[in-house]
Amino acid sequence: MTVRERIENTERQVLSPRATLVAESRGRERPEEPCSIRTDFQRDRDRIVHCKSFRRLKHKTHVFLAPEGDHYRTRLTHTMEVAQVARTVSRALALNEDLTEAIALGHDLGHTPFGHIGENALSIFLPDQFKHNEQSLRVVEVLENGGKGLNLTWEVRDGILNHTGDSLPETLEGQVVRLSDRIAYINSDIDDAVRAGVLKLSDLPLEPIRRLGTTSSERIDSLAHDTVENSEAGDRIRMSPETWELMDELRDFLFTNVYIGSIAKTEEDKAVMVLEALTRFYLDNPDELPAEFRSVSTESLEKVFPVFPAFPHFVEKAGTQQHEAERVQGGVEPAHRSMENFGEELLRRFPGAFVGALVVGRALAVVIPGFLLGEGMDSAAVGYEDVVRLGLAHLVLEGRHVLGGH
Repeated sequence: MTVRERIENTERQVLSPRATLVAESRGRERPEEPCSIRTDFQRDRDRIVHCKSFRRLKHKTHVFLAPEGDHYRTRLTHTMEVAQVARTVSRALALNEDLTEAIALGHDLGHTPFGHIGENALSIFLPDQFKHNEQSLRVVEVLENGGKGLNLTWEVRDGILNHTGDSLPETLEGQVVRLSDRIAYINSDIDDAVRAGVLKLSDLPLEPIRRLGTTSSERIDSLAHDTVENSEAGDRIRMSPETWELMDELRDFLFTNVYIGSIAKTEEDKAVMVLEALTRFYLDNPDELPAEFRSVSTESLEKVFPVFPAFPHFVEKAGTQQHEAERVQGGVEPAHRSMENFGEELLRRFPGAFVGALVVGRALAVVIPGFLLGEGMDSAAVGYEDVVRLGLAHLVLEGRHVLGGH
């Protein structure tokens, strides 16, 4: 008996009858030889942790666009907090912790920087609203690993796709992550807003604070306890109606006082401008993409963006090496613009919007072509170094006045 088989036997003996057993997984799209010491859910977790998209989460801001200080949440720290809450709940309910952890660590792989502001900025390039959960699924199914994807199990992919939106995950472990995501971000966003001076503790709604706790840790503990106590039977992970209402009151408060109507959003237009300008540049100039991203097959791209009208032209343009020379010979001014011209145009069009070398560099590294092809600017073809070299770096001196500074 291998170590993996022993773990699978232990799951059968220890986990709840409602738990998802790895031995009964629906499997992967492409069958693989099993590992002798890790289960398939453990392997999924490891693939997520070691992929490029996971590392890029460290530079994606959450609510505050460019906070000063080391203690504000990023998309990566949020992901870790979700995983912690979700594993606690899953263990208490005797569910499959390995599956829970894999879903939690992968749930935001496709999220934009600047939170949901980034989603709205990229939506103008699509027929429908950009949805980070769908992009997270694209990342693990196609965009990672040179267009091959991570080949994760069906249960992990289902949990990633349905951690938000209208459909519930089919596994209880996925439902645990869905609820833990809300528990984590509501309380961490309160903590960050207080740290930034946007809120005072005395501003928070009285009844939720009295019932759930005055600190983030107390509220998370209360919400996790309530979730476990109300999910010990049945086919749903849920809170009591009273606790859900209290949590929703906090969420509504955040939307009114932080997400929409606070100084946290005063620089939103500049963030949107950066994302839109970079996206338009790479759509107009796909040859500026590093070769590793241009090599993603047309078939893979069609799977990723089946309804993206710009992509057929984009793929054809990126795959034709002589297109620019042919246009020049025909007497037509080439559409290609150098990164230098792009930087100059950015400054000309937005002379007062000092985006800052750091902000532009991060946007280049994590969005474009992360939005287009799912990868960061890991090669040095076009990235932070280019921005610095082209004269935007001096703006970092102005960066304290850019996005949330003083």
